[in-house]
Order: sequence, then C-alpha cells, then structure tokens
Amino acid sequence: MCTVIVRVPEPGSSAPVRLLAVRDEDPERPWNPLGEWWPDRAGLVGVQDRLAGGAWLAARGPRLAVLLNRAGHPEGVRPEELASRGGIVLASVDGVSPEGTPRTLGFNLVEVDGTEVAVTSWDGAGLRRQILRPGTHMLAHDDVDDETTARIAAWHGQFADARAEGDEWWGPWLRVLADSAELDPSDDRAIIRDNHAHGYPTMSLLACVAEVSAAGADVHYAQLDRPGAWNALSFR
Repeated sequence: MCTVIVRVPEPGSSAPVRLLAVRDEDPERPWNPLGEWWPDRAGLVGVQDRLAGGAWLAARGPRLAVLLNRAGHPEGVRPEELASRGGIVLASVDGVSPEGTPRTLGFNLVEVDGTEVAVTSWDGAGLRRQILRPGTHMLAHDDVDDETTARIAAWHGQFADARAEGDEWWGPWLRVLADSAELDPSDDRAIIRDNHAHGYPTMSLLACVAEVSAAGADVHYAQLDRPGAWNALSFR
C-alpha cells in the first residue's frame, strides 16, 4: 500500500505545499515514469499506468493529485464493471473531484490546489472529503494521520520534525525514509514495502517529491533499483 507525506503551509505563508509519495504496486504491472504521456492534456505530467492509461500521480499547473488504494468495493458492482482508479487522478488535475458513488475499488485521493490540500476517501459505501489543516500529515491505506496504521504511528512524528527546506528540501525526509528502510519490508511499520507476506503482490517501486503553489507544481521522480529494497534515491 502506498504512502504519502504532505506538509501544508500556514495561511498567509509564502511556503509551498511539499509532498513525498512512495508507490507500491505489482512490479509486473507496467508503468511509465513521470512524463507527458497524455497528448490530449497539454502540460500534464504524471506516472502512467500503461494497462489502463490512467495515472498514479499527476500534476498540471497548480494542481496535483495522487491516489492510494484502500479497502472497499461498491455494492452491486461486479468485478468486470469496475472502473480504473487511475482515471480519478487525471480528472482531479482537470479540476473534477470525485463525487457520488464511484464505480471503483476503495481509494484515498490526495488533491493539492495551490496551497490547499484535500483528501477524498472512498470505502465502497460512502465518500468523505476533508481539507487538511496546516502541518505535516501522513496517509496510507486508512485515514489521514491514523495512529492505528503501524507505519504512521512509527514515522509520522519524525517526518513532522524534519526540516524540509532549501533547494533539495526533500533530503531530511529521505533520511527518515532511509531509517524506516532498516526494517524488514514485510514489517507493518515499514514504508519501503514487500507485501507478499500479507497476501498482496505489491512492492515499493518508486517515489515522487513535489512542491506546489499557486505558481504551479514542481515534481521529481526516482525509481528503486529493486522493488521492495531501499537504495539512495536521486530525483530527476
């Protein structure tokens, strides 16, 4: 299951939103790295799911969206009738947030618009949306800052304390990520993960960092050398 850390600035501050997102997915499911893969959406960049054509993370102008899976199946929808969750990310950066009863499996959608950050959660029964208050937040497969999620309980405070500032502001957060990677990747507290022991074929594959403000989004991408195994990341 993916992990997102996001820092929301105080109102009136000149600081941007800063975000670190780690993607967990089946390494056999093909993807394209951060790039302009949608010719009908000029200026949109994202990490593309090549099978369904959607995105895990995408940005255009002052908008960025990234999607994390969570449990949930809409009642009465057969598996073959489910829609891909990647289309939700593309719609979000076009300014269309989820509403009603999505015909998808459960998700947490992080949406950044300038310096406002919202999380929309769908568990197959109800859709909830919350605006995040200023501060550092952490999200995985349950609720925002949910201390019953082992990795949030273990690492949220350290990400909050890290001074993510300067040109390569993500450096302090990567040091926390490196510390977390000393755990076995099957440990519930791990952020760099191998979920086979929990019955899922997903493993940590890549990470993105982003600064977002009213002026636009600056997104960088780095891929792990081996799925589920930590190495120092160099963002491009």
